[in-house]
Amino acid sequence: MGMAAIGVALWKYVMRYSPHNPDYFNRDRFVLSNGHTCLFQYAFLHLTGYKAMTFEQLKSYHSARTDSVCPGHPEIEHEGIEVTTGPLGQGIANAVGLAMASKNLAATYNRPGFNLINNTTWCMIGDACLQEGVALEAIQLAGHWKLNNLVVIYDNNQITCDGSVDLCNTEDVNAKMRACGWDVSEVRDGCYDVDGLVKTMLQAKSSTEKPTFINVRTIIGIGSKVAGNAKAHGAAYGAEDVRGIKQAFGMNPDEHFVLHDEVYSFFQDVLERGICLEKQWEVLVSEFGKKYPDLHDEFMRRRRGDFPKDWRGIIPAKSSLPTSPTPSRKSAGLVCNPLASELSNMMVGTADLSPSVNMMWKDRTDFQHPGLRTQCGINGDYSGRYIHWGIREHAMASVANGLAAFNKGTFLPVTSSFFMFYMYAAPGVRMGALQHLQTIHIATHDSIGTGEDGPTHQPIALAALYRAMPNILYIRPCDSEEVAGAFIAALEARDTPSMISLSRQTLDQYPQYSRRDGVVAGAYVFVEDEAAEVTLIGVGSEMGFAMKTRETLLAKFSIKARVVSFPCQRLFEAQVVEYKRDVLKYRSSIPRVVIEAYAVNGWERYADAGFSMSSFGKSLPGKEAYKYFGFDENVIAPEVAKLVEDVRRQGIDCLRGEFRDLNTA
Repeated sequence: MGMAAIGVALWKYVMRYSPHNPDYFNRDRFVLSNGHTCLFQYAFLHLTGYKAMTFEQLKSYHSARTDSVCPGHPEIEHEGIEVTTGPLGQGIANAVGLAMASKNLAATYNRPGFNLINNTTWCMIGDACLQEGVALEAIQLAGHWKLNNLVVIYDNNQITCDGSVDLCNTEDVNAKMRACGWDVSEVRDGCYDVDGLVKTMLQAKSSTEKPTFINVRTIIGIGSKVAGNAKAHGAAYGAEDVRGIKQAFGMNPDEHFVLHDEVYSFFQDVLERGICLEKQWEVLVSEFGKKYPDLHDEFMRRRRGDFPKDWRGIIPAKSSLPTSPTPSRKSAGLVCNPLASELSNMMVGTADLSPSVNMMWKDRTDFQHPGLRTQCGINGDYSGRYIHWGIREHAMASVANGLAAFNKGTFLPVTSSFFMFYMYAAPGVRMGALQHLQTIHIATHDSIGTGEDGPTHQPIALAALYRAMPNILYIRPCDSEEVAGAFIAALEARDTPSMISLSRQTLDQYPQYSRRDGVVAGAYVFVEDEAAEVTLIGVGSEMGFAMKTRETLLAKFSIKARVVSFPCQRLFEAQVVEYKRDVLKYRSSIPRVVIEAYAVNGWERYADAGFSMSSFGKSLPGKEAYKYFGFDENVIAPEVAKLVEDVRRQGIDCLRGEFRDLNTA
């Protein structure tokens, strides 16, 4: 209730949008970072004429209706909702991504007399959002990049769940925002001063140098008995208090769920205004096409969210990929960099690890404010598509979601860092999966082979998290050809984020065995042997151990083995059952053993036994770390041989319902 005047100022007077077409390309974007206040947004979507937001739908808020478009936090699939918010602070980062997208498109396609892209991103936040780490990371980036098309409106009621904000935060918020490079304005009476709000918002919209932070003082639960109190934050007011609130605002306390005609009349002009705004823009785009036909065609492709039709041909052929031992992070650069150079949809960046992740292509331009002159001499402009995120993994993933959400397919964000630090980024990665946003996360240094950096940098359990997370492809390729397949799978996954997990250390190459189309299938037969007594499942960096164990089993134990490469569980699950049975020999009498230097969780559904990790890593050179934890064919093969002997004596049923951990190191 305390935010109502802010809503009137935005939806009635300030924002440029078109309710009859929620997807109008050059619309202003609104993000409700404090997503628990979503009924505020739903009400204004209804009042301004969004077709899906009927009055009956408004009444479905917090109901048992499965067709409700009013969930407990805003969700991207519903009209008028730009991004899903709820975890506090995520919306600020998403808003930075939306503003970045506008800046990049404007710098790329706008020409004198043709401002195709000039929209503003508005973000509403509360006290709690400002306390989240991801918010500060995103705020710093927006100030650094001088995103003057971004306005953050702070609903400053000084209340959180536990009580007043000064229980845990006494900082000078305005000073912090100024220090981060923002303009700061204040509105003292945010509950009633609509004119003051409109004036301040329009001033912010006209900013030429910096993003704007509008500090709006409000009273939570205004008009109720618990106004200005933490009880107003989440508790129901009760029937008596609701009557009092209605009376305080001149309403009939005996009417329930009633909106009078004068309320609708007040917003009546918004719909027609939006239609005219969009028509004028479409005329501008048409005239742009006459003067700049090639640029117009490229813009329209981006607007449709299409990739160039021949994008697969940009990926290096198998014959041109390395045949000598190569780190898969280097292989990723060989595959990704030609794509990034040619696909204008792609915006690639790293959390301060450019030399390590190999994602820099020749003749790239960095995304930077054009006036920035760095001490190191690396500059750029808003047309740039290489992003220096700094050491901000959480914001990197969450801002990337905003880029991807600007318009489906217009941007394909590619983030990169060490795999271990995608633990910091996990909330943002999860929100991308929840929203079906296509992003690609390049996770390097993905095993104990990382070496001397030790257990702090050696991911053991993180793959289990991302394999379990719904709607994300966690892909772990074993060589350069499989890296190519990983990128094909990631680019084809238009409704799904992908994480490509890569090695620091050199990996053997298997041009005679590896197949990019096998990666797209999730798993495939790497080496077949009809007389095999065991299937070895090799994964990513540990494929070399599977192949060497196969040789050792034959040489020392006269046991023949087949090998399966298994880069992506979720892609494999999408295959028909006959294919899955053929790859894993589900109904055969031979056991399956997975070899991976991670926690084994999740492999039980595909294997009977595993050679895996059950502890954190150790600070040793990469090869020595593997040996320390038993990853050596001369250690693995005897354990597999014992398993095979058990099956010979007792039959495959001796393993049913039992998963064996073969690593005793």
